[in-house]
Amino acid sequence: MLMTGGSGFLGQHLGIASEADDWQLVAPPSTMIDIRNRERVLEEFCSWRPTAIVHLAYRKGDRTAIVEGSRNVAEAASACGARLVHVSSDAIFPGRPEPYREYDAPFPITDYGVMKLEAERAVLAECPGAVIVRTSLLYGTRRPAKIQLDVDRAILGHQPMTFFTDEYRCPAHAADVARAVSWLASRPEFRGPLNVAGPEAVSRAQMAVNFAIWMGLDPNRLKTGSSALSGSVRPTNVVLDSSLAASHGMVCRSMAEALRRQPVGMT
Repeated sequence: MLMTGGSGFLGQHLGIASEADDWQLVAPPSTMIDIRNRERVLEEFCSWRPTAIVHLAYRKGDRTAIVEGSRNVAEAASACGARLVHVSSDAIFPGRPEPYREYDAPFPITDYGVMKLEAERAVLAECPGAVIVRTSLLYGTRRPAKIQLDVDRAILGHQPMTFFTDEYRCPAHAADVARAVSWLASRPEFRGPLNVAGPEAVSRAQMAVNFAIWMGLDPNRLKTGSSALSGSVRPTNVVLDSSLAASHGMVCRSMAEALRRQPVGMT
């Protein structure tokens, strides 16, 4: 398995999951291969000839990395005959009362969402057999994610932040998503979009409370508010229906179940 973005949060969890599935993992750093360099990506990927490629790498706000980088990876996967798992985001949806299923038409309202949707389309144009894993906010227990560290900083007064009561997602433990990605890497019968996210809709505010309690901090020190009153353009009720993935055994735990493990090595 060749993985891009191996140093990222999901990539670190995929390293563990791939080992459990007996994958031999190759995760070149961005200093070795810049996915924006089409010729280099094609040359290196085809020389390695991986059975599967998992594409996680992106650079925030960098359209070339997100869109063209994904296109280059997909072209390389097709060129060397590798199975491609591309990880995308729920940011491609604007929010609505009903959950989103795989066949629902995306309509992003943020720049990031627009770029992630463009990346999905570029990937499928170059590699029609790829599976597009759409997931939500990720968190962890062995190591905390940024959204968890944000709660820690906010409570300790290091970073002012308001956690919205009317913005919902389906948070997932990164280990659960990593297991699904590792499994999908050897299942070419899955292609196109597939939702892999947590089983419940949780507000940003409730997520922050859950993380605070998990870290042994006082949730009453969190500042909460309304996204609708903030003046910012943000997706609100973005709930992914992951029943298709769950029917094939790709199940993400609820926050209550996943956060039973106490934090380790918080910094």
